[in-house]
Amino acid sequence: MQKLSREDLFSLEKYAEVRDDFRAKVLQHKRNRRIALGTNAALYFEDRLTMQYQVQEMLRIEKIFEAPGINEELEAYNPLIPDGSNWKATFMIEFPDAEERRAMLQQLVGIEDCVYMQIGDLPRCMAIADEDMDRADQAKTSAVHFLRFELDPQQVAALKGGAALKAGISHDNYQVEIDPVDANVRDSLLQDLA
Repeated sequence: MQKLSREDLFSLEKYAEVRDDFRAKVLQHKRNRRIALGTNAALYFEDRLTMQYQVQEMLRIEKIFEAPGINEELEAYNPLIPDGSNWKATFMIEFPDAEERRAMLQQLVGIEDCVYMQIGDLPRCMAIADEDMDRADQAKTSAVHFLRFELDPQQVAALKGGAALKAGISHDNYQVEIDPVDANVRDSLLQDLA
């Protein structure tokens, strides 16, 4: 999937004009790119469109219009665009109550390394977490992690051939499997693969 360049972005003025329509398009698109993993965790799969939206919003909020600042945002968000043999996702641990969230983040140390995708009966594809920086320590994990699922050619071929897609977490304190992943999400994720 092609990375974003400055030429792909709206100017701040143009973005102000098209923002409502663009936002509606992105929100509709994102509906097909989320997997709820039980009641307190979710995967939000990123792609070129979701990252364009993130960059546009950051430029708007920070009022960035000069090339160095725009390039900095692109450098931060382009790594979250899939490369054709993988999926990239934001993994969120979602406990609405702050005290419960704090306690659970202590109990869920290492959960980011226990998230998986599985295609048919092939071996699980375990997440590669937080390649940009550590987001956890021995005492607690973070509520947000960035994951990459690197697929081998056999997995890609099986998915393209119609194999079911599963997703799950295999942590001692949080276990869930979604079997199968909804067809609309599966179809959307298939578009990320070359």
